[in-house]
Amino acid sequence: MTLILTALLGRLPIGYLQLTHNPGRLMAALAGVAFANVLVFVQLGLAGSMLESVATPYRLFQPGLMMISASGAQTLSDASKIPRQWMIRALAHPDVEGGKEIYLGQAKWLSGQQTSSSIQFIALNPDAVDFVRHDLSTPLSGLALEDSALVDLRTRFIDMGVFENTSPDAAITFEMQNRQLRAVGSVTIGGGFGGDGVFLVSDQTFFRLFPQRSSAAPNHILLKIRPGANHDKVAGELAQLFPADTVRVRPITSAMAEEQRYQMTERPTGLIFAFGVGIGLLVGVVIAYQVLATDVADHIREYATFKAMGYRMNFFVSVILEEALILAAIGFWPGLAFSQLFYMALAHLTNIPIFMTSERAVAIFVGTVAACALSGLMAIRKLKAADPAELF
Repeated sequence: MTLILTALLGRLPIGYLQLTHNPGRLMAALAGVAFANVLVFVQLGLAGSMLESVATPYRLFQPGLMMISASGAQTLSDASKIPRQWMIRALAHPDVEGGKEIYLGQAKWLSGQQTSSSIQFIALNPDAVDFVRHDLSTPLSGLALEDSALVDLRTRFIDMGVFENTSPDAAITFEMQNRQLRAVGSVTIGGGFGGDGVFLVSDQTFFRLFPQRSSAAPNHILLKIRPGANHDKVAGELAQLFPADTVRVRPITSAMAEEQRYQMTERPTGLIFAFGVGIGLLVGVVIAYQVLATDVADHIREYATFKAMGYRMNFFVSVILEEALILAAIGFWPGLAFSQLFYMALAHLTNIPIFMTSERAVAIFVGTVAACALSGLMAIRKLKAADPAELF
């Protein structure tokens, strides 16, 4: 390693030699950097999981427009009801080819083992095959059967293995909301921060499960746009047909992006994750600074000798930054490995969509390098003020 670094740096790798001179201190420093990386990875992983959970329901539908009440319109599940007659008005637009209502509800599912899961129901008309993604078109048509449902195989806290091979010809009966439902198929969606699973049902089955709901007041309305039409332009033209304080019309992708932004910037969970990332970075900077500052203090006389010999400050900065970059480059990998294990364990235990991404790994590696370099620049201030005459 010394020969390799000598070739790369064009000089003796003094920083590397100083770090490896005290193996105990080096291992403690690497453990500190790895720990800080794990903190940041965990917070960003949970934040990414929340964003993925927000996006999952939107991705069930084909690209198009979504009409949503302007009252409480920040999230898909919390928005107020919207009058169905507004869909009739929207269908008059020449670029709107069709519309379908979406009904949302939530209920507890109690299994035979006395464990319960919070299930989010999404209800559509079974003939809305052109409004859902392609792999759901055929299963959705099977919901025309009375009291049938597509169950989520990734539902938390319930053993869903018995539902893997369900079909209209091999349905499995279960009970929810004091009604007998038949699982005629399955989907793989998964729970999130707002529920443990997602079941798809027909609108008629939904009204039997939630008799207090009215077909005249869906939660949202989907609009299918003519191929080639500009979604943003059509959304703007439709918005002018309604009072601004009653309804919003947006492309589904825009609605998803706005809810993700809302969850990360205005809801407490998003702010907590951001605070956790900041704490992780601070821990990394402090640990790296402590190691590098201690190293500078231990070798202050040697540095002073170099200073008295005429070495400029750039030389000392390069040595300290060399140490900082070595700490970052080596300490990052244990942190990445432990974080990957944490993601896998958490995904297995909770079924939340948490996974490592290359973009996140690269970003945290760059952040680790930057944090360690900042610590090195802070640690070198003591050397900059040192006077060789006073040290000897």
